[in-house]
Amino acid sequence: MDKRLDRRGFAKQTSVAVGGLLTGTFLKNGHSAGRVCEMSDRRLVLLGLNGLARAHALDYFADGHRGAGMVAAHLLCVGNDLDDHATLRIERLVDLNWASSALCKPFPEAEPEPARIEKIGAALVEGGEVLRQVGHNAIFAMLAIKAFRMMPTAATPERIDGVCTLIRSFTPWRDVEPDPDVDPPPFADAAAASQFILREASAAIDRFVGFGQGFAGHMLTFGQALVELAAMGDGQWAESCRTAFRKYVTVTRRGPDTDSKRFPDHAPSDLRPTDSAYWERRGDNTVGIGHVFKYPYSYYDLLRRADDPELRRALDAKAYHLF
Repeated sequence: MDKRLDRRGFAKQTSVAVGGLLTGTFLKNGHSAGRVCEMSDRRLVLLGLNGLARAHALDYFADGHRGAGMVAAHLLCVGNDLDDHATLRIERLVDLNWASSALCKPFPEAEPEPARIEKIGAALVEGGEVLRQVGHNAIFAMLAIKAFRMMPTAATPERIDGVCTLIRSFTPWRDVEPDPDVDPPPFADAAAASQFILREASAAIDRFVGFGQGFAGHMLTFGQALVELAAMGDGQWAESCRTAFRKYVTVTRRGPDTDSKRFPDHAPSDLRPTDSAYWERRGDNTVGIGHVFKYPYSYYDLLRRADDPELRRALDAKAYHLF
């Protein structure tokens, strides 16, 4: 039995008892510290949608990351049944770093038009087969589409048009000819495609030790975005990015350039983002531009879809490099 799961089970039982003691105590952000953290209000989703819709008018790349990070933070908590301590800490990190910024300001009330969500898919398809800034056009499009479908009342024309402008902002990056042997399974075949993406990410972790793990992390987020788009019924939008994803795999397989900048590796650790202690030990200003939420969301979603225990064990042994 996985010892970390044992610790997590103990932490969840403990959180119930502690929660009873803390009922009526409030954190600085106004949330009750003893509430059941089901995230049913989807507050982080709305903050993320505001960020994604406004990023094009600020810093489209960095602020787009932050908006996407808030959506991913919600999905990470809900999809992995994180306990109250982890969830409250994640909410607190969002509040400390982003929630009160101009990026997350409310949008004017307007009549929602959920049918306009299709425009985001159309904006993604416009990008064609070009690899655009590590695939962030696909990553952010998927998270926005998923979020709007979760909160159709937020699907106002101004927000949707803002997201479309963001998706069209991404420029070509290392748009090389893809190697012929880079041939992912159809993204609608969630298990096979997820296994392919995870194996590429695993190889990238090894390849880029000492050079930072952005390539491995974005293998997860780019690939998972296409798998999730297909799973949501938007296979055509996902497959429109196939050539761009093949280009990204091709670039990643080449490894670091001779002049690539070196970065210190993460110290080995048994803690993972599904553990409360992982979030408790993170400093208040360590969220960066959001990879801290997006990488683990994509990682655990792909592991579930892949349903491959051996691959899970192999990746978990080295996942500290990413997290």
